[in-house]
Amino acid sequence: MRGQFPAPAAVASIEITSNSVKRGDVIQIGGQPCRVADLIHLPRGAKRLVFESGELLTMHHQTRFIALRVQRRW
Repeated sequence: MRGQFPAPAAVASIEITSNSVKRGDVIQIGGQPCRVADLIHLPRGAKRLVFESGELLTMHHQTRFIALRVQRRW
């Protein structure tokens, strides 16, 4: 029996802003890695991040974080 293997992926450390944050990004907050599950658009370019743990964080247009992002390669 043959199983399918997942597509190769690389993890990159990138700087994100409210304009570039995506679902699946992992941000370390207080020493805990938090994966973005959903994004809510707010006025003036801000976004509310909903993490898989249920916690919320608001990113204003000037906020910058370093995040881990999985980049799939075909």
